[in-house]
Amino acid sequence: MTKAEMLALSMEDIDLENCQIHITKTYYRMNRTDIITEPKTDDSVRTIEIPVFLVNEIKDYWNRLYQYPKNERLFPVVAEAVQHTMKRHIDKAGVKKIDVHSLRHSHCAYLIKQGVQPLIIKERLGHKDIKITLNTYGHLYPSEQKKVASLLDKLIADDSDDKENAPAGNKGISE
Repeated sequence: MTKAEMLALSMEDIDLENCQIHITKTYYRMNRTDIITEPKTDDSVRTIEIPVFLVNEIKDYWNRLYQYPKNERLFPVVAEAVQHTMKRHIDKAGVKKIDVHSLRHSHCAYLIKQGVQPLIIKERLGHKDIKITLNTYGHLYPSEQKKVASLLDKLIADDSDDKENAPAGNKGISE
């Protein structure tokens, strides 16, 4: 999710039973007023599957909120507060400084490294067009040129084996 999508979430957007988050809105603040709007594009409206460990984290967080309305923003802070909190924890941990949006990029890079197909990543990130995903993250995909060459070598080798093993009367039919 983008930071704006995350800050717009309410418990009504989270299906704990089916491990899904429904992204239908974004948050921003203007002139000290919280504003919730529809996402930029139709493709930004999406449902993402989440792992069980995250469902459990959300349940734990939700259970610590006392009689909190399900239709209220789950994280009632401004974007700057998220960044300041993250910076404080980064400093404590002594790890490389990144901004909140970089977590989205890290998630995508991890998915690519795990072999997740670009169309799935496009859907997960809510990109309008696969070109956005590939233009942004294409450099992270490993070259598969050797794999393609090996597949073609195997095809030719298999074809040669088939011709050698064919019955005498059938040799040369495909030639």
